[in-house]
Amino acid sequence: MSFRTLGVLAAVTSLLAMAGCGSPAAPAGDPAEAHPAASGPSAAGPGNSTESVPTRPNIVFVLVDDLSMNLVQYMPNVQRMQRDGTTFTNYTVTDSLCCPSRASILKGQFPHNTGIVKNHGSDGGFRLFHSRGEETSTVATDLQAAGYRTAFLGKYLNEYFPKKTMGTGKPYVPPGWDQWFGGGNAYDNFNYDLNENGQVKRYGNKPQDYLTDVIAGKAANFITTTAATGQPFMVEVSTYTPHSPYTPAPRDEQSFPGLKAPRTAAYDKVPAGSAWLPPKLKLTKDQVQRLDEEFRKRVQSVQSVDRMVGMLRDTLAKSGVADDTVVVFSSDNGYHMGEYALPSGKQTAFDTDVNVPLIVAGHGVGAGRSVSSVVANIDLRPTFTDLAGAPPSPECDGRSFKALLSGDAPAGWRHATLIEHHDPATDPKDPDFQYDSKNIPPSYDALRTERFTFIEYVDGTREYFDRKTDPYMLTNLVGTLAPERLAELTTALHGLATCVGADACGKASRAVS
Repeated sequence: MSFRTLGVLAAVTSLLAMAGCGSPAAPAGDPAEAHPAASGPSAAGPGNSTESVPTRPNIVFVLVDDLSMNLVQYMPNVQRMQRDGTTFTNYTVTDSLCCPSRASILKGQFPHNTGIVKNHGSDGGFRLFHSRGEETSTVATDLQAAGYRTAFLGKYLNEYFPKKTMGTGKPYVPPGWDQWFGGGNAYDNFNYDLNENGQVKRYGNKPQDYLTDVIAGKAANFITTTAATGQPFMVEVSTYTPHSPYTPAPRDEQSFPGLKAPRTAAYDKVPAGSAWLPPKLKLTKDQVQRLDEEFRKRVQSVQSVDRMVGMLRDTLAKSGVADDTVVVFSSDNGYHMGEYALPSGKQTAFDTDVNVPLIVAGHGVGAGRSVSSVVANIDLRPTFTDLAGAPPSPECDGRSFKALLSGDAPAGWRHATLIEHHDPATDPKDPDFQYDSKNIPPSYDALRTERFTFIEYVDGTREYFDRKTDPYMLTNLVGTLAPERLAELTTALHGLATCVGADACGKASRAVS
């Protein structure tokens, strides 16, 4: 029997003795210093163990900020993940805004149940999440209670700041995380603070201080040290890139010269019959130039993320746990850049903003597969607990998609999911503040299925896009729907927008197709 197998048995025995109530002790050698990510594309081969793999795999979750579908083509290590694993083509976020989406991931709940509908203020942000006691039950506390060693690195929730104590007397570390390296307003990727397990460390503007590289090195150290113990682990690495100001690593600043934003069929074109966009809206010459510059910087900035993905997978292989680990890559929301005659931004119900990458590779995951089933970010928490052999929290609105990873079709899977956006980012203090008012949609609820998107705005106007015949969502067909069909869609949407819990939300998600 191998050391790895003995270690897993020891961890399980220890967990049973503690009845799942305690936090595992941290081994020596925890990550303390950063190591820059290795350069160049990298392939992660299978682990070097020939023993049978465990039934409770490790989990490496890479969450990227504002990464849209059109950036994956510039990320060779992420594309390698697609070849090695499964891509979910209809993965949708609950809101195309950072904090509501991240709260949904942590809780497995829609924004109408987390109460987080904005990035900050009285109806959003970390302070509200914390004051509501929501951190006492998250994916982190679930996995820690299941005997996993947990680590978080990077961006947590908007309005989390490394030096804040939240009444604890020392820099605050949320419950559920054995290792914590949380940043604050670190979008520049230089000159930032990290709360490193309750002590704040300041980083400067040297190339080795580039934040994506720093957290990549710390995550690799966590994997190496924890794998050596045999204890299962879950690590979330949450980058600030490619969020504006789209800061690339110094070594990438001159890459992709002349690259421009994609000119898709939706570029600089307002959908016919749009409920909120002026029909004659057009991009200005200055906006076009700025969009091209911003897109090039976004592509440059994700090179460090891509190297990190390759580095982490290499680390898993070198540690002998690649076959024992599920690697998940995704984004908190998408991003439009010129589509629909809009300058760079998010918040809309267009696929550019809500349909983001979800790629999974590793233990028990089918290779080279594409899954069209409707999956949402509320499903990550119950999926991770399912992988850990633990029951889902009863507060979750989502459900596990573990069966989809191996090609099975779960009984009674949803037909539709919900997108809800109720408080646009109109405060200049918000990092997602939209400087151009044309970029701000009215509040809305939306249904998204494999085929169509149905949107109901706060003023009662509606949109319906058949994405099978109109993949770029350029024609609003709501006026062609029969009254009975429109009533069916409205009832189903309202059912999802008010559902609570997996059973009720599952039933509501199957009410329309």
